[in-house]
Amino acid sequence: MALITGETARIYNDLVVINKAAIKGYLEAAEAVSNPDLKAELLRYSEQRTRFAEELEAQAIAFGVEPPSEESTVEGAVTDAVAAMHRGWINLKSSIIDREDKVILSECENGDAAALMSYELALQSEDLVPAALALLRQQQGEIQLIKNKFAARRSQPGQ
Repeated sequence: MALITGETARIYNDLVVINKAAIKGYLEAAEAVSNPDLKAELLRYSEQRTRFAEELEAQAIAFGVEPPSEESTVEGAVTDAVAAMHRGWINLKSSIIDREDKVILSECENGDAAALMSYELALQSEDLVPAALALLRQQQGEIQLIKNKFAARRSQPGQ
């Protein structure tokens, strides 16, 4: 078994919290959009983030990392990127009042941009073992694809 440092445990726990925030954000966004295809897409992204959180938790547990408690916030020193991601999903709640799909997509894109920053920071750690690096890179790539889809959709006329 690999030696797990406090930094590694914090990385796992931070990313689990980030993905759990995204789950809620995507569910709220799906409830608010008017386009049924977009609603289904956002629900798929919520399910994807559920899978991400489960994968991270399972790998962390295999390495001996305790999962974050449900009632606590992100463990340790919270990075600016984590805080920005949370603000992005909070802004989503306020934009839902408008019920304009384009505005909601923009807030989802902002949430994913903040999540990507958190993954980037995590990947800079020298404490991560190859299996952890592979999982984080794979999840980061999937989030980037979704963010790119949001940007492309927002830039289309009539969207």
